[in-house]
Amino acid sequence: MTPLVRRRRRALTWSLVAVLLVGAGTVGVAIWQNTYALREERITVRHDGRQLDGVLARPQKGNGPFGLVVLVHGDGPVDATHDTFYRPLWESFAKAGYASLSLSKPGVGASEGNWQNQSMDDRADETLAAITWARTRPDIDGRRVGLWGASQAGWVLPKVAARDRAVRFVIAVSPAVDWQRQGRYNLLAELRRDGATQDETRKALRRRETTLRLLRQGATFEQYRTAVPDNDGMTAERWRFITKNYRSNASEDLRAMRGTPTLLVLAGHDTNVDVADTEAAYRRILPPASLTVRHYPDATHSLVDNAVENSEPRLTLTAVFAPRRLYAVGFLAHQRDFVEQITDRKGTE
Repeated sequence: MTPLVRRRRRALTWSLVAVLLVGAGTVGVAIWQNTYALREERITVRHDGRQLDGVLARPQKGNGPFGLVVLVHGDGPVDATHDTFYRPLWESFAKAGYASLSLSKPGVGASEGNWQNQSMDDRADETLAAITWARTRPDIDGRRVGLWGASQAGWVLPKVAARDRAVRFVIAVSPAVDWQRQGRYNLLAELRRDGATQDETRKALRRRETTLRLLRQGATFEQYRTAVPDNDGMTAERWRFITKNYRSNASEDLRAMRGTPTLLVLAGHDTNVDVADTEAAYRRILPPASLTVRHYPDATHSLVDNAVENSEPRLTLTAVFAPRRLYAVGFLAHQRDFVEQITDRKGTE
C-alpha cells in the first residue's frame, strides 16, 4: 500500500467524524463532490484458473461502442477503485468517450490468488486477459484500447504493448526503468528527506548491498533474515515477490513497443523514481514522434499536489470535499486531451 493510500484512508476515517459533526448540509456537499458522471459495473475476469474482481466504468450516456482504458496498478494491495482514487481519472476518460477497466489485484477484494506471487510477466499476462475479455463486449471498441499505469506498472505496460500490437496508446505515470537503480534512488531520496547522517546513509547502503548479494545467490527468506536482522519489516511473502522481480528492466520491452503513442507523466517531488533517469531512457529508446512528456513540478509520485499530500488537514478536506483537486493542476484534463488526440489521429489515418 502506498503512503498516499494509507494517508487517504486515515483521511477518510477522520472525514466521517467531521461529517457527522458539521451536519446534513455538509454531508450533501461531500456526496455531490464524490458523485461522478459514470456508470460503474462490477465485473469478473477469469485468468489462470482464478476469478478477478473488477469495475468497468462507462461514460454516463450512450451505448458505445466506447474506447477503453485498461488500468495497471502500482505496488501494493490495490483494489479496483484504488480506494476511490481512480474515479476522477475514470471521469476524465469518460469525457473523452472512453470507458475504464480496472481489476482488483489477486487476493484483494473478491479477487482470488495472491498478488505477491506475481512476476511482472504474470502481471502483463493478467492485463492481456483483461483486454481479451473487454474485446468480447459489444459496448467496447476493441480497436481503441489503451493502457494507463502508475509506478510499478512501468515494468508491465511495455510488455503488454509489445505483445499486443493493437494497443492504441500507453500512459505511463511515474514509472521507473531499472528496478535496482530505482531502489537505490528511492533509498537515498528518503534518507535525505529524513535528514539521515552520513553514518546512517553508509549503513543503509551496506544493508542494501547485502540484500542484493543475497538475492543474486537465491537466498531463502530465513537466510536473508539471519544476514540482515534490521530488515525494515520484510516478510517472507515480500521477499518472494522481490526475488521474482528485482532484475526487472523495461528497456527491451520499450524497444519492442516502439511506435505506440506514449504519454510519459513525471512529478517534480518524486522520492520514489528518478524522473530525469526515466525521461532520458524513454527519449533514448522511443521515437520522438510517438512520445509526449508532461511534467508536473508541484506533484508527488502519486501526482497529488505536494502541499496537499503533506498536510493531513488539507488532504482530509480535499479528499472529502474536492476529490478531483487531489491531483496536480491540469493532470486530469491532460489525460483526457491525450486520449482525445489519439481518437482524432485514428480518424485521419
